[in-house]
Amino acid sequence: MIVINRIRIFGRDSMSIRNWPETERPRERLIKYGASHLSNAELLAIFLRTGIEGKTALDLARDLLSEFGDIGRIIEADYESFAKIKGLGIAKYCQLKATLEIMKRHFQCKVEESAAFTNPELVENYLLSQFPQTENEVFACILLDNKHRLIEFEVLFKGTINQTQVYPRVVAQICLKKNAAAIIFAHNHPSGDLTPSDSDQQITEKLKESLKLIDVRVLDHFIIGKNQTLSMAQQGFM
Repeated sequence: MIVINRIRIFGRDSMSIRNWPETERPRERLIKYGASHLSNAELLAIFLRTGIEGKTALDLARDLLSEFGDIGRIIEADYESFAKIKGLGIAKYCQLKATLEIMKRHFQCKVEESAAFTNPELVENYLLSQFPQTENEVFACILLDNKHRLIEFEVLFKGTINQTQVYPRVVAQICLKKNAAAIIFAHNHPSGDLTPSDSDQQITEKLKESLKLIDVRVLDHFIIGKNQTLSMAQQGFM
């Protein structure tokens, strides 16, 4: 009986991340190398903090990624889907949603503190934090005042898996309603391919011409992929 207990206890303890070499522990790796050097599973493991019997936090993180495919889908998961995985419940779900909201508010504060919304890196980070995670195309905009300060981020149109119908008249009405002087467009490519399509370029030009009539400048059009963006203005597509 004593031997059996020792084997059981050793097996349980050996699963603990605390028993791993320091160079392999996610928290120690984050402190030493920075968060950007960690894998998705390691970042999730730090968020989850603890595992369950027979599984470390890293094992649970891998289960999440296996179930949902990527971090974006995990973040947008509803409670029922999230809690299907053993060891995950309402506490960790609420913690995840609260972390996401903190991140969004952080970038909102950065934008509000900025003298002007003209820094490409700021725009990119803001869009990645605000843009809805979805398998369908979404067309949105950042409305700006005459000093290029943020008025509002707004989702304008929702479409199918590979296209969205965009109506310049509706865009013009929103600009007038919000008294916008400039605008940045953004839409996602669920495939992850950031290459602008012919229709992307055509609708951008159409919107520029339409909004010119009401003195609203189109500054850029961003394409959102999986945790990355492409600026059509910077890449010479507009």
